[in-house]
Amino acid sequence: MALALAFGLVLLISVSLSGLAARTVLSTALLFLIAGALIGQGGFGLVDIPSNGAFVTGLADLALFTVLFTDGQRAGLPDLKEGWRLSGRALGLAMPLTMVGIAVPTHFLTGLDWTTSFLIGAILSPTDPVFASAIVGRTDVPLRLRRLLNVESGLNDGLALPFVLIFLATAANRDTDFGGIAIELVAGLALGVAIPAVIALAWRLKILTAEPRLQALGPLAVAVILYATCHLTHANPYLAAFAAGATLATMDRVSAEHFEHFGDLLSETTKFAALLVFGALITPERLSHLSFGDWAVAIIAIVLIRPAAMMLSLVRTPLPARERSVAAWFGPKGFASVVYGLLALQAGIPAGEHVFDLVAITIALSIVLHSSTDVPVAKALRIEPPDNLPTGRPEPASQQKGS
Repeated sequence: MALALAFGLVLLISVSLSGLAARTVLSTALLFLIAGALIGQGGFGLVDIPSNGAFVTGLADLALFTVLFTDGQRAGLPDLKEGWRLSGRALGLAMPLTMVGIAVPTHFLTGLDWTTSFLIGAILSPTDPVFASAIVGRTDVPLRLRRLLNVESGLNDGLALPFVLIFLATAANRDTDFGGIAIELVAGLALGVAIPAVIALAWRLKILTAEPRLQALGPLAVAVILYATCHLTHANPYLAAFAAGATLATMDRVSAEHFEHFGDLLSETTKFAALLVFGALITPERLSHLSFGDWAVAIIAIVLIRPAAMMLSLVRTPLPARERSVAAWFGPKGFASVVYGLLALQAGIPAGEHVFDLVAITIALSIVLHSSTDVPVAKALRIEPPDNLPTGRPEPASQQKGS
C-alpha cells in the first residue's frame, strides 16, 4: 500500500505540474524516477522491491507492451511505407552500429569479456522516445521526424531481443536455439497482424456495432488478447504489440481514433508506474561499486555512440540537418532496456549484477537528459509549447462573454 500511495501522490503532483512541464525542462518522467529513488531502500526505505522479483519484470514488460501498442496505432501501413526509407536505415544500420559501438568501449573500460560486452550493447541498442514526448507526441513537429522515431522505437525493441537471448545463452554457456528465436519473432509478427486483422474484419459485420462510449474498449480487448496469447505461445510480444497497433490503424481507423486518447492515458499510467518501481531499484549500494569506466560507458553510449550511429545512417537522405540532429540525439533508453537488463539479472550469468547496474545507470541518465531536453529541442525546431492550458481557476467574466 505504501507503493500505491506513493504512486497516487506523485501522479497527482505530475498531473498538476504537467502544464509547466510542457513549457519547460521539467519532466514528469523524471519526477517519478526521483520519487522511486526516495521511497526505495536507497532513500527513506518505505518500500522494498527485489530487483529479481516477478513483479518488477512483469510491470516493465506490461508497460513496454502498452506503449508499443499505442504507438503502433500512430503508424498505419501508409505511414510505414512512406517512412520506410528513413526507418529502415535506422533499424538496419544505426541499430547494429550502436550495438557494436557500445560493446567495444564496454569491454575496454569495464574489463568485461566480449560476450558480456556485446550483451550490454544489445540491451542498450533499442530506443524509447516516450521520454521525448514533446518531439514524438506533437502534431506540429515535422511528420517525417515523428514517423522516423516512432517506427524505429516500435520495431527495434523486438529486433534487439534475439541478440539479447543469443548473448545471454553464450554468457551462461548454454546452446543457443536459433530456430526457436526465429520462430518467436515470426510468431510475434504473425499474431500481431492476424489477431487484430480478424477482429477488424469481424467488426465490419452489421450485427457487430459498438456503442460509442465503449468503442475505445475494442482495441483494449485486442491488446489484452494479444498480450496473453504471446506469453502463452512464447511469441515475441513487442513486435506483436507494434504490429497490432499498426494493423488496427490500417484496417479500422475509426476504432484507432476512438482508442487514441484512452490509449495515451493507459500507456502514460503504466509508464509512470514502471518508472516509480525502477527508481526504487537504483540504490546507493547498487551504484557505489561502479567504476569510472562504468560511468564513462553510460555517458559515451548516450552522447556519442547513438548520435554518431544515427547521423551516419542518415547520410544522403532528404532529412534536413536540424532534423537529423534531433533524430540522432533522441535515442533514449527505456522499458525495453529495463526488461532486458532484468533478464540478464535473472539469467544467472557470472556478471549479471554488473550488467544490470550498468544498464540501470545508463537508463537513468538517459531519462534525465532526454526527458528534460525535449521541450528546448522542440523550441529549436521553431515549435512553440502549448499555451492557454487550463489552470482549474474560473475564467474572468469578460473572457467568458467573449468566448
